[in-house]
Amino acid sequence: MPAKPAFTPKIVGERLHLIVTGEWTINASAELERAARDLLAAAHGALKVTIDLDKVGRIDTAGAWLVDRVRTDLQAHGIDAEYGVTKPEFALLLSEAKYQDFPSPPEKQGNIFTNILADVGETVIGVFHNFMLGVTFLGEVMQSLIKVLLNPARFRTTSVVFHIEAFAFRSLPIIALINFLVGCIVAQQSIFQLQKFGAATFAVDLIGILTLRELAVLLTSIMIAGRSGSAITAELGSMKMREEIDALRVMGLNPIDVLVMPRILALLISLPLLTFLADIAAIFGGLLVAWIYGDISPEVFLGRLQSAIALNTFLVGLIKAPFMAMVIGLIAAMEGLATQGSAESLGRQVTASVVKSIFMVIVVDGIFAMFFAAIRY
Repeated sequence: MPAKPAFTPKIVGERLHLIVTGEWTINASAELERAARDLLAAAHGALKVTIDLDKVGRIDTAGAWLVDRVRTDLQAHGIDAEYGVTKPEFALLLSEAKYQDFPSPPEKQGNIFTNILADVGETVIGVFHNFMLGVTFLGEVMQSLIKVLLNPARFRTTSVVFHIEAFAFRSLPIIALINFLVGCIVAQQSIFQLQKFGAATFAVDLIGILTLRELAVLLTSIMIAGRSGSAITAELGSMKMREEIDALRVMGLNPIDVLVMPRILALLISLPLLTFLADIAAIFGGLLVAWIYGDISPEVFLGRLQSAIALNTFLVGLIKAPFMAMVIGLIAAMEGLATQGSAESLGRQVTASVVKSIFMVIVVDGIFAMFFAAIRY
């Protein structure tokens, strides 16, 4: 049967020696805590204390932590406490499992109105800080792009093609399906509302303009932010956790050139292509619903569509796509490289990447909407 944790006090000159015996392991948790309290009480009133662990049979992390807590508490009360004779392996365990006090965070002072203002201020400062980090990261990406343009041999064709397949080709089914369904819904609601005024054919104008200028590129960008943006963040975050990015730097390679640039270039190529295909899928969905639900034949639909839209209607959506791709790529890469060494951090960064990307996609779309309205394009 294992010996219970215990100790024997012994006074040598002006120093109190606490000779610890038994097995100080987690298996005897109740006795372990009680022995630590008795150890602290026995040293009360002494000026110098030596804790001798040479006669301890076994000690684990829990026992070492409790013994070191006793020594720390004694020192906090002005007692000169130190370790005496001990085995080398015990000394190593004591140094690694040393006691550390974690102070509780200070409570917020002031009334609720002041705390709300302080939280708003912290949020504003955080947004500004993230904006500055984004501008800095954009500068690094542009610097890498310039180096590739000046030296085309540095262009990583294989990596770019691989990511185009992952971002564009594998995303096509879900993006085409979603835009097809949205086109159907827009057509049905447009015809249903305009029939009240005897203007059901004007639904074709609404479908064409709304799809080509706004819906197709916006839905496609949101899907890419949720699908490909999160994948970029997860990939880079996993590399950061496994120290693969540090290994690249040790080998003299820039992670921006090797990891970030191919993904951003792939997004810049993929998103306009997906937007074009989304336009086709949404208009096709609108045509089917207009034919079945609104009794508008395909010939009438296409003729009305041709007169309702112009080249600039089509180009507005394509012009937005590369800018949204750049925003998604930058945010996804930044959040991935900001991952710390835990799975919780990776999950937090992936969530932040998707949320920020979708938010910024909508902001960019709104900015372009105001810009094109101002120049009457």
